[in-house]
Amino acid sequence: MAAMSNYLENKLLDHVFRGVTYTPPSTIYIALFTATPDDTGGGTEVSGNAYARVALNPSTTNWAATNGATTTTNPSSGTSGTTSNNSAITFPTATPSNWGTVVAVGIFDASTSGNLLFWGPLSASQVVNAGSTFSFAISQLGVQIDN
Repeated sequence: MAAMSNYLENKLLDHVFRGVTYTPPSTIYIALFTATPDDTGGGTEVSGNAYARVALNPSTTNWAATNGATTTTNPSSGTSGTTSNNSAITFPTATPSNWGTVVAVGIFDASTSGNLLFWGPLSASQVVNAGSTFSFAISQLGVQIDN
């Protein structure tokens, strides 16, 4: 996933170049989409049937250093511009009905609504039927800001 939202781009540019304080979220939330968002937001997030965003706190335990998958070096000193999940991200089981075809993922600063921070299409869409559980294995959800 390499797309940063306009919201986050503005916050980071204001913070780094204009001295405007930006307080990063204390918890970030992973969301699934059946229609892909873009830098302005939008898309169609999965809803109903026990769906909920998954919280994953920003930490060296939960997110890899840029040095490589599953690394916990602090601070990062790699050159990839990439982090990935150091723990599995598992969504609730779809019940009683399916979620449809999941085509994209987003990272938000709130459990509902909130601001989209990053987004990207999945490498392969996945149908989530009733009784199925969607998950990202360790190192499967990567976020790259330097490409």
